[in-house]
Amino acid sequence: MPKFAANLSLMFTETGFLERFGAARAAGFEAVEFQFPYAFAPGEIAERLRRHGLQAVLHNLPAGDWEAGERGLACDPRRRTQFEDSVGLGIAYARALGVRRLHCMAGLLPPDVSREQAHATYVANLRYAAARCAAHGIALLVEPINHHDVPGYFLTGTRQACAVIQETGAGNLYLQYDLYHMQRMEGELATTLRRCLPVIGHIQLADVPGRHQPGTGDIPFPRLFRLLDELGYDGWVGCEYVPRGPTADSLGWLEAERQRE
Repeated sequence: MPKFAANLSLMFTETGFLERFGAARAAGFEAVEFQFPYAFAPGEIAERLRRHGLQAVLHNLPAGDWEAGERGLACDPRRRTQFEDSVGLGIAYARALGVRRLHCMAGLLPPDVSREQAHATYVANLRYAAARCAAHGIALLVEPINHHDVPGYFLTGTRQACAVIQETGAGNLYLQYDLYHMQRMEGELATTLRRCLPVIGHIQLADVPGRHQPGTGDIPFPRLFRLLDELGYDGWVGCEYVPRGPTADSLGWLEAERQRE
């Protein structure tokens, strides 16, 4: 069975963020991830991890003004200084929380910026961020996101992401493969997992349509979980889904996987 981490930005939202750590542990999770920890002091989060015996496996670099619609800074040539500052902040939190994987959101294609200019900026920023992360033993991740949910997002496909990883040339830069986003954009999830496994550093899941828990949509999760076992994937699978109903009631799929073991 793959190793599953609860995404505390979307799961257990019946409680406040700091209370979600205990709820995840009570549900049997040994690891968690979250999108943005920056509203809380690192010590507050670290204390919750220690108290509940949890490992934090992933969070994002700061992504700009989220409420205003920003979805990352990395492809905007006018935000280079802000991006570099965000890398420092993300690494500081990662070191305090024991996180060894950071996701760098590409951002929306800025107005009046060509795709070629955005691409060059993105690669240069990834090289900078990867080098900073490597100094602390941290892997940097890039994640294609579907353009239905996030119109205008710069990085939308697996092949585009793999080409960027190759061009960047950083040994600690990997693909964050989100089954929900790539089912909406590409399909052929099993084929892509087989092809891209050497560069996959993290996987996330949610079903399609709706972005709810496995079993509510069209993705054949039991077969994909078996495939990950067959391929020898030993990384984490983040449960980045919006529960349909209370989170505790959404975990039947996970109990079925545990029983399969």
